[in-house]
Amino acid sequence: MKKRLYLELENCIGCRSCLAACTQCGGHEERNRNYVYDVNPLVNRQTMPLMCLHCENPACARSCPAQAIQIHETGAVLSALVEKCIGCQNCTIACPYGIPKFDTEQNLMYKCDMCIDRSKDGIPPMCASVCPSNTIQWLSDSEIEAKKNQFNLNNGKWVTSMPFLEGETNVKVNLPGILQGVTKLF
Repeated sequence: MKKRLYLELENCIGCRSCLAACTQCGGHEERNRNYVYDVNPLVNRQTMPLMCLHCENPACARSCPAQAIQIHETGAVLSALVEKCIGCQNCTIACPYGIPKFDTEQNLMYKCDMCIDRSKDGIPPMCASVCPSNTIQWLSDSEIEAKKNQFNLNNGKWVTSMPFLEGETNVKVNLPGILQGVTKLF
């Protein structure tokens, strides 16, 4: 059963456990590949995780002249292949979400690969396995559909991707409280 990352952004408490866990993933060479964004730090403490949305037709891969960015059969968009990446940074510029990072020492792009060494076997990515507030979840499509129905999200405010940017993505995002002005108590 295929599972996807599901982000319930209004749950984020800014603990940055996801970042710490990301560095511990086997293939990440102790570098985290996600961000935690302070939404409006001068007003409140609202934070949200930012990570690759694993677009089905990713701009990073389309813009790579060396075809160094591969898409795994699970839908995960992988980091640039070491043997192919020429360090042009087209992928970093092309991503509408600003996700890929560039390592100047290795002359190589890297980004979230959804912990492919774990997720290909159905094991949740490290960030989802440690998130204490259920902001980052690892769910099947039927579980995501149940969430969509639970929050009555057929109101045009359900955000599963950014269709005006990259179309469908393999990471689903839920922003009901933020978009509807609903306060959620933990």
